[in-house]
Amino acid sequence: MATATQSSSPLYEQVKLHVLKLIETETWTDGRRLPSESELVKTCKASRMTVNRALRELAAEGYVERVAGVGTFVAEVKVGSHPLDIRNIAEEISARGHTHSCQVIALTEVRAKPEVAIQFSVMMGSRLFHSQILHFESGMPIQFEDRYVLPEFAPDYASADFRQITTNEYLLKISSHIEQSEQKLTSEIPRADIAKTLQVDDIEHCLVLTRRTWVGGRVVTYSHLYHPASRFQFESTYTP
Repeated sequence: MATATQSSSPLYEQVKLHVLKLIETETWTDGRRLPSESELVKTCKASRMTVNRALRELAAEGYVERVAGVGTFVAEVKVGSHPLDIRNIAEEISARGHTHSCQVIALTEVRAKPEVAIQFSVMMGSRLFHSQILHFESGMPIQFEDRYVLPEFAPDYASADFRQITTNEYLLKISSHIEQSEQKLTSEIPRADIAKTLQVDDIEHCLVLTRRTWVGGRVVTYSHLYHPASRFQFESTYTP
């Protein structure tokens, strides 16, 4: 690797180039763990701060994946999904030849706070079901699902076993006729607890799909679906 005296480019850019060249020459293949920051500090003759910046930027650009407390890995090709489709995530992952698993973090009855009540057009304090589920693709966290459900629509929601059936599949069994779907896609830095759950740095952006669905003239679900931007992309094709 060129030293700072051998190149006019910033040292962190040289570290990035060093890592990219190794990836391009297949020294490191998809999913393989990269040398630690300490090893790169020695190899590149750079400070830990410089190496850390280089790896952060490579993660943001989708070349590597950083897992807190585990290490940095060569990124696989990002998985994708159409932003307007309401799909079963387990089927999506299976279609890519990977394995779906999940962790139910929360499944309970709550009283609607003002910001949630307004989404359902119900009174503050009204009963709602609330679930938080972490979805994995071949062991890698790929989606944090934060969902509210109207009890009148799905009265047994809080007792369902969402380790065996996805929320999407469960709700569509109740009614597959969705009258209306409202969706918004944003890029944002998630709350610290969500970032930790998704095993991303607290400065990494997530692609967040916010969705409301209507059945029988009422909003029956309100969800936020968080996807690490370094591991996931939304895809769309338009044919006039």
